[in-house]
Amino acid sequence: MTHEPPAARPKGAARAGSPWTRGRVLAASAALVAVLLTFPRAIPNWALRVGSLLESFLPWLGLAVVPLLGLALLRRSATALLALLLPVAAWAYAFGGLLLPGTHPGAQALVVVQHNVSDENTAPAATARTLADAVPDLIAMEELLPTARPLYEKTLAPHYPFHAVRGTVALWSKHPLSGTRPVDIKPRGITESWQRGLRTVVHTPYGDVAAYVAHLPSVRVGAGGLTSARRDESAVLLGRAVAAEKVGTVILLGDLNGTVDDRGLAPLTSQLNLSERGFAFSFPASFPLARIDQVMARGAEVGPLRTLPATGSDHLPVATRISLAPPGSPQRRGSGPAPIRK
Repeated sequence: MTHEPPAARPKGAARAGSPWTRGRVLAASAALVAVLLTFPRAIPNWALRVGSLLESFLPWLGLAVVPLLGLALLRRSATALLALLLPVAAWAYAFGGLLLPGTHPGAQALVVVQHNVSDENTAPAATARTLADAVPDLIAMEELLPTARPLYEKTLAPHYPFHAVRGTVALWSKHPLSGTRPVDIKPRGITESWQRGLRTVVHTPYGDVAAYVAHLPSVRVGAGGLTSARRDESAVLLGRAVAAEKVGTVILLGDLNGTVDDRGLAPLTSQLNLSERGFAFSFPASFPLARIDQVMARGAEVGPLRTLPATGSDHLPVATRISLAPPGSPQRRGSGPAPIRK
């Protein structure tokens, strides 16, 4: 009795598989991207501060969908294509709200501008005019050099008669200021003169507001990872100062050298309201990749963030409207931050 050999399969058919069995590695990669977008703090920070590095550029992780989509189409993998819905949904959940139009702020609102004017800025007068063109109530500055200060004062004086300067940070205001004092946010190990925080009370038509202006230490990305230890230490000191503030309404403006997703800024983001609208990437000005210039508040709502035209700085200015709660309301008394985006 003879047996006929089985019909030969087309070459490579077994290896190719079906659309549902191909592309499992691509599907796993898509799932991993979704997990990182949803749970970035699952990445530990003890080694090279990789967690903070990921969080600093977290919105850009969504771009991983593009090459994965191309490979899934090339492989004709239904499994990979279906799995790509996971990172798309995760990105939409985490950042989609920032793309939506903001609500119209209430009548009791302050327009504020935050800008690191750069200690290498060769056009301070033009920079001051750019900031004033936004017609803000408050203008916060960092890296203000003593040599440039007279030009800022002269340019802004007609519309901003009140200002406070401590070290290299400053606040210009349309409204009277009082109780100005430095805020000690200097990390250990810095021995030279270092004054980069101030607190003052702004007497607005809607009530008193405690305004903080801060410039946290710089971070660098290198072979050793993210060097953010001093920034994180300074954020803890600033967070303690804000938590101890007796005035119910607080506004924090500053170059915090970190994004709101970075766990290093948790001492601040855990107790202050953030904007729910607008990416407003501010650094570097030539090709903005992240917003490290921040506006946060307690007892008030931060409106949509936007960037202003470039100045002579390596940062872009950031502007927004802050809606103040009516005097005597629970939020105005500092009952804690309102819900913010996840």
